[in-house]
Amino acid sequence: MVRKLRRIITGFNEEGKSIVAYEGPPFGQGLFEMWVTDRSPADNRHKKDAAKRKVLLEPPSNGSVFRFFQVSPEDPSRPIEEVEKEIAAVYAGIGASHCRTDISRDSRMHKTKTIDYIVLLEGEITLLLDEGEVDLKPFDVVIQRGTNHAWINKSSKPALLAAVLIDAEPI
Repeated sequence: MVRKLRRIITGFNEEGKSIVAYEGPPFGQGLFEMWVTDRSPADNRHKKDAAKRKVLLEPPSNGSVFRFFQVSPEDPSRPIEEVEKEIAAVYAGIGASHCRTDISRDSRMHKTKTIDYIVLLEGEITLLLDEGEVDLKPFDVVIQRGTNHAWINKSSKPALLAAVLIDAEPI
């Protein structure tokens, strides 16, 4: 991982006073869940850790997810068949095989039913679209509006991004 991540989650004690309800690392590997809501407006009354769930690419219906994710550098020495098999397994593992609707440009391409606010925090990354690509530097922001895309790391160091994914009407 690029750096050690830490979550501080606030809550309420029995008297209704604000407290630190949880402090520690996020859940996940590659996708690091910070918080998930399953509806809007969100419910701030529950005491469960909303990120402690199976990591899925998309948020719940009418919900949102806040996460960090890491994109490792490409390894050109790996056989393409091996890479494509691994990518398919990763998407299946996060419940997102259905998001891979057009992978003709790159096997990492995917499209979610969300609007995403994404910030590159560390490293360099390329946003690949059906037509075109954009090289990003730290603190560049992407507003991802349900379009087919992939994240490509052409550098020699991992890239760390923060993202808020919000359920949206499908295109």
